[in-house]
Amino acid sequence: MTGPDQAVPGPPRDLVGYGRRPPKVVWPDGANVAVTFAVNYEEGSEHYEYAGDAATDPLGEFAYALDRSYRDFQIESVYEYGSRAGIWRILNLFDEYQVKVTMFACGMALERNPDVGKAIQKAGHEPCSHGYRWSEPWLFTEEEERREIALAIDAIRRTCGERPVGWYWRYSRSLLSRELLAEAGGFIYDADDYNDDLPYFVEVKGKDRLVVPYTVTYNDFRFVVADGCIADPAAFADFLKRGLDELWREGAAGYPKMMSIGLHPRLIGQAGRASAIRELIEHGLAKGDVWFARRADIARWWLDHHHEFER
Repeated sequence: MTGPDQAVPGPPRDLVGYGRRPPKVVWPDGANVAVTFAVNYEEGSEHYEYAGDAATDPLGEFAYALDRSYRDFQIESVYEYGSRAGIWRILNLFDEYQVKVTMFACGMALERNPDVGKAIQKAGHEPCSHGYRWSEPWLFTEEEERREIALAIDAIRRTCGERPVGWYWRYSRSLLSRELLAEAGGFIYDADDYNDDLPYFVEVKGKDRLVVPYTVTYNDFRFVVADGCIADPAAFADFLKRGLDELWREGAAGYPKMMSIGLHPRLIGQAGRASAIRELIEHGLAKGDVWFARRADIARWWLDHHHEFER
């Protein structure tokens, strides 16, 4: 039997964080909560056997999967819906309310539908790198991961008119991810942890690196996963509003937080589901003291003001 202090590769776990009393964050205009949408634009960069991958990504609308010896047109079509229709419905919705969001964008996905990159640039959304492809970096060699980072930076710069300043890998970073991002330069944050409601710093090669953590809790995956499934958009909207309300109350009591909401065009881009995001935005606007922000805006605010926050 192993004990809790067994050595692990990489940095040690941090089960304490800010502890019982987090910093008394002051968001712009005294907002009680910062709400940040992350739109995962992956369509066309997913695992696909006919692109040489071992298997095709199965996460879609169907419980049934074809035998691998056959081309799976149904799952292809689910991803195509996100790129052909869903992304435009969601971008139009955000434009309607003048809400700026972060796009967790794969470089290859943008290359295959460059109009999305142009729309991101025109609307003022943030292109945050989600890798060149929707990849598992823990399976890469160091050189493979370094190459993927370079490919993603270049693709996003070409399609969106600016390089990414944030990074979010698929599910988990590798042991070297933060060191390689620091080596590449130009990044002010990554979102490769799920462990807090506030940004925080980690040490990478003797320097502070900012983490703006993500979540899979407030995430439209809930529409299609068996565990914790929320099939009803009204229930999903209620779930999001409950989360916002509780975080808003904490902010009103002197401890403002951040709420991340994860979206995927192939899922939330369906009209009935998109209405849940409309409800959440209108709820936040009516409530007031809610800062709808891009992750880069949160990162820059934290970098500039974190030393002013009371503990």
